[in-house]
Amino acid sequence: MSGGIRFDSVTIAYDGNVVLDSLDLAVEPGEVMALLGPSGSGKTTALRAVAGFVRPVAGRVYLGEREVTDLPPHRRGIGMVVQQYALFPHMRVEDNVAFGLRARKVAKSEIRGRVAEALEMTGMAAYARRYPRELSGGQQQRVAIARALAIRPGVLLLDEPLSALDAQLRSGMLAELARLHRELPDVSILYVTHDQVEALTLADRIAVMDKARLQSCGTPQQLYRAPANEFTASFVGNANLLPVTVSSGGVTFGEAELKVDTAGAAHGARATLCVRPHLVGLGDGPNRLTGTVGEIQWRGATHRLHVDVDGQQIMADLRELKAPPGHGETVTLHFAAEDAVLLPAGVNSDGE
Repeated sequence: MSGGIRFDSVTIAYDGNVVLDSLDLAVEPGEVMALLGPSGSGKTTALRAVAGFVRPVAGRVYLGEREVTDLPPHRRGIGMVVQQYALFPHMRVEDNVAFGLRARKVAKSEIRGRVAEALEMTGMAAYARRYPRELSGGQQQRVAIARALAIRPGVLLLDEPLSALDAQLRSGMLAELARLHRELPDVSILYVTHDQVEALTLADRIAVMDKARLQSCGTPQQLYRAPANEFTASFVGNANLLPVTVSSGGVTFGEAELKVDTAGAAHGARATLCVRPHLVGLGDGPNRLTGTVGEIQWRGATHRLHVDVDGQQIMADLRELKAPPGHGETVTLHFAAEDAVLLPAGVNSDGE
């Protein structure tokens, strides 16, 4: 089956409560799309709509060119990996992987080869005769992925598949998922996560969701460097969001005049200036802001300073800072005009 997913104004509600609101989104064949957002944002509901576990009250769902809105899950031909893996404890690894093939009545002569192929692809060929209880969490996750891949789906759904793993295993599995995607270039992957590192690492594009709505969608670089709104700026990476007023030469923040690009913004309009912490420097430079040091965090490669400037907390991530300023010390911060992005002010997830 050809890959690709399309949501056409999909709305899902439970007892009148809208949990996914008019979602329009397309995942191209062979693309990894991450659905990123906090709990309750609608991202898992969107994935379940593709799987066929929930039915929209409005809108349509397509896999490739085929509309599947009313099809039951077993007729959609998708692979799915959930957070807890859902392996059958009484079955050996090879039988877990073969389960979907047997349910689809694939010929026995073909099943063995398909199972071996999927286990080899996920690095689990040596564990075919073991039971799930004899595997680590990371190994169980690989088996769950092998089971999903064995049916050779055009679409693979991953619902927070790494959240049950520790940090080291999670990092290793991210690399494995990236490798799998390179080996399966025609498979479309919809990846649900609340972890921005996973989304930034793995996805070709990220759909940012909040309060049942799609907030923005773009490549990781687009969303990080030029976010469309405050929510995206704060959820995709850390951000300083400064309330400013557009002036003739840039913007004003408190008593400071800052030179930034204001193209398209009306003079006197309220706006929000987004500056990433790693782009804020210490000492003299363009766009100077003077404030008082509050919290200081050592993060190995960097120190993060929290500086109070006119009642606004500004974060600065500083490398190779041998002698950080002390708590309560007055410091000057600066940033370059090209490192700031002007956003609409006060636009929340409800568009208000």
